[in-house]
Amino acid sequence: MGAGGRVSVPHVYKKSEADPLKRVPYSKPPFALSQIKKAIPPHCFQRSVLRSFSYVIYDLSIAFLFYYVATNYFHHLPQPLSFFAWPLYWVVQGCILTGVWVIAHECGHHAFSDYQLLDDIVGLILHSGLLVPYFSWKYSHRRHHSNTGSLERDEVFVPKQKSGIQWYSKYLNNPPGRLLTLTVTFTLGWPLYLAFNVSGRPYNRFACHYDPYGPIYSDRERFQIFISDAGVLAGLYGLYRLALAKGLAWVLCVYGGPLLVVNGFLVLITFLQHTHPSLPHYDSSEWDWLRGALATVDRDYGILNKVFHNITDTHVAHHLFSTMPHYHAMEATKAIKPILGEYYQFDGTPVYKAVWREAKECIYVEADEGEQSKGVFWYNNKF
Repeated sequence: MGAGGRVSVPHVYKKSEADPLKRVPYSKPPFALSQIKKAIPPHCFQRSVLRSFSYVIYDLSIAFLFYYVATNYFHHLPQPLSFFAWPLYWVVQGCILTGVWVIAHECGHHAFSDYQLLDDIVGLILHSGLLVPYFSWKYSHRRHHSNTGSLERDEVFVPKQKSGIQWYSKYLNNPPGRLLTLTVTFTLGWPLYLAFNVSGRPYNRFACHYDPYGPIYSDRERFQIFISDAGVLAGLYGLYRLALAKGLAWVLCVYGGPLLVVNGFLVLITFLQHTHPSLPHYDSSEWDWLRGALATVDRDYGILNKVFHNITDTHVAHHLFSTMPHYHAMEATKAIKPILGEYYQFDGTPVYKAVWREAKECIYVEADEGEQSKGVFWYNNKF
């Protein structure tokens, strides 16, 4: 799948990592996608069924271990300790299951194996277990990758222009308002996106990931949306049977808490990948695929980078080559940095600080006054 060898490219200046807020270039890059690909070792594009499954087995084994400890030992703890034990379980189990979510995400990109059917079976099972409509998300997410950075056609965290923001936004642009907005976003953002396309691109009618006949999908995709819905319903039925057998409180503690953490991390990761003061967005007069794919940012989540299979700190490479398996993405990222130069964006700001800063600074987008490139939009927060 990959091409070998190194390639000479026009000299580009390396962007200072000490200044992550400096705007990335928005002009057409002095390199092509083929040049970036040639800089990556060929084996990085090779997918291994055994290696991919090893991550599934490892993640599920760790998840089962946490489940076993919680359900067999927590009830023996003195009362005050159990109040701390369960929230701790929710967080660590949620982190592990986020890794499982990422593997299913790889299946949706055909990055799990060389066999599309196998990828879809594994992805459907893993995502249905997390109440995610696999094929529904797969197709909308594919369109996100095809239109990243486009104000008209991108599918997720599409920023509004100043004229399109709600009247109450200026009243939320303060610490209590930001805290409320972030709380709602990280708790309800994922189900609201799936059910009502909140933060997605506008359609001319109601858009829902569970609707096979909605505007998100083409005719050839509709049958698989039914399969996705059946997978989610099967997951819900399994939870219903567990609630009858074990009780609703048991299901909420063992499954519901970690699922909230998974959903929160999913929204957090996606938000920080595509929301940054240095990143441009483009309208149809300026947008092209390569510049859009480069309008993303790698972040540092510390030890969670590995737990999340490096979806956090190799996102730029992922947008350029989405069928590359995650276990080669770090090597590929290192290889493409010299080629991308100032077009590569990394921000090592601690996540909690970055979330607050982006929520404060990135309210809407607008073009710079006096600029010839009126189709290039930057984040702003001035009302």
